[in-house]
Amino acid sequence: MEIHYPSVRSPVQEQRARWERKRACTAQELLETERRYQEQLGLVTTYFLGILKAKGTLRPTERQALFGSWELIYGASQELLPYLEGGCWGQGLEGFCRHLELYNQFAANSERSQTTLQEQLKKNKGFRRFVRLQESRPEFGGLQLQDLLPLPLQRLQQYENLVVALAENTGPNSPDHQQLTRAARLISETAQRVHTIGQKQKNDQHLRRVQALLSGRQAKGLTSGRWFLCQGWLLVVPPHGDPRPRMFFLFTDVLLMAKPRPPLHLLQSGTFACKALYPMAQCQLSRVFGHSGGPCGGLLSLSFPHEKLLLMSTDQEELSRWYHSLTWAISQKN
Repeated sequence: MEIHYPSVRSPVQEQRARWERKRACTAQELLETERRYQEQLGLVTTYFLGILKAKGTLRPTERQALFGSWELIYGASQELLPYLEGGCWGQGLEGFCRHLELYNQFAANSERSQTTLQEQLKKNKGFRRFVRLQESRPEFGGLQLQDLLPLPLQRLQQYENLVVALAENTGPNSPDHQQLTRAARLISETAQRVHTIGQKQKNDQHLRRVQALLSGRQAKGLTSGRWFLCQGWLLVVPPHGDPRPRMFFLFTDVLLMAKPRPPLHLLQSGTFACKALYPMAQCQLSRVFGHSGGPCGGLLSLSFPHEKLLLMSTDQEELSRWYHSLTWAISQKN
């Protein structure tokens, strides 16, 4: 009687099988999420963009500011999906990469888009009524237009995760290996550029907010071109007398100390007067006490060529945040 032994796969075969399983799962997830993404793009195109064009509720410039390159992004998805459904992932993604600049444009317009939406909802009664009516459609599942507008940027992050995983689990002998590897690189580069655009927009928002808090002639242009890190109250400990509360704004290159204006000031109540700017490139930082992480706060020493600051906080966690932020700012200039 002939005995049949189960075949034993080599480690290389086992690895290839794992790659193939992961590749198949990733491809399926890419396909299913692309269908949903395209459906949502289409809903916004049909029920918002298309009807707004027909009704003329918004001027063309306002509509462009609100939706940016939305329709072109929708078209790029419509091109991609049939390739994914046919299993031609490399060819489809290679073609899709020709449209990645649309995502850069969309990201650059995103702040303007949100501003336009809020302005129009506030001042345009017809637009406000239209948006509420469309948002109530069951197709949107309770989502508001402001929730849908960031959709392409969220999808770009998904593209990066899925396409990189697809490329990593495609063997070098596969016919679409080079196409997938190139697509993964181009999508990752685009995602990084979009992230940088978003970081700059957030920083610009912080700078405008901080600039609005500062008053007086000395405050003009203080935040221009800087990168904001953090802000908060700290106690300045003088050589003699009691500690004085001051508001500090930390940027990558300077530490700004400000004093609150009197509450009864006619024009500048609620703002701060700039008292000093300290260059972080010349700062030497140390903890005087507060290393143990206890509940009693601590004291930081900041030494500059012509002045020394002792800053105190009764909150240990707050003091640690300041210490790490100051340390990071100093490291950027060394």
